[in-house]
Amino acid sequence: MNQIYEQQYKIRYFETNKFMEATPISILTLLEETAASHILESGYNIYDLLKKNIGWVLISGFIEMKYYPKYKEDIIIRTWISSYSKITAIRENMILNKKGDTIGLAKGKWLFFDIKNRKPLKIFDDIIKNCPVIPQVCCKKNIPLKIPALKSHEFQKSFSVTNYDVDTNKHLNNIRYLQWLLETIPNTIQENYFLKSIAGCFVDEAQYGDKLKSLTCQGLRENSYIHTIKKYSQNTICLTATSEWEKRKVDF
Repeated sequence: MNQIYEQQYKIRYFETNKFMEATPISILTLLEETAASHILESGYNIYDLLKKNIGWVLISGFIEMKYYPKYKEDIIIRTWISSYSKITAIRENMILNKKGDTIGLAKGKWLFFDIKNRKPLKIFDDIIKNCPVIPQVCCKKNIPLKIPALKSHEFQKSFSVTNYDVDTNKHLNNIRYLQWLLETIPNTIQENYFLKSIAGCFVDEAQYGDKLKSLTCQGLRENSYIHTIKKYSQNTICLTATSEWEKRKVDF
């Protein structure tokens, strides 16, 4: 089996925004799809694992984009595992345009997870054997170990977890966290800038019926923000994150 897995995509209309570029949500979705396909080649696809009440849970990571591909643009996502612990795997990702230039990088720390008992699980030897380590990294930047939660905020929105927000691990999907985080960014930034990078740490789970508040304030650097998503009920922190934005070049 090829140790580096890659998959090609053509950006579809429903994956784009009004600028006809892929959204951050779409890019994260494609990264997850590529990771799931890679796991399939290891002999344990997502649904085989589900039958055993097992899943992979993202606990921290980051994405950096030079630009977002346009409608009908072809991209390639390459992914591989750079290291394992007993219960976690570090997944590297590169996003390439049709010329082979790198337009995005992403790295995530994934936890092997007992869905029924809600606790970590030792990664199967067969998975490590069939999806072996490639000791190289997509970039020198490290996954954040911890991002402090906000003590005060400037922007806030509230959300409730519905059935359509819950994934196969029976909790709020990490893609929805990103969407709700982005909703708190001021519209003037959304209109004129694109999400250059985002780093996040998942602290606690949110499940069906939970009501969450997404909190944001400006960071120390220009066009940077700090984020916290927490539950209303226990005031429990679910996610902490930072984001940076870059001026968008409109070419139409």
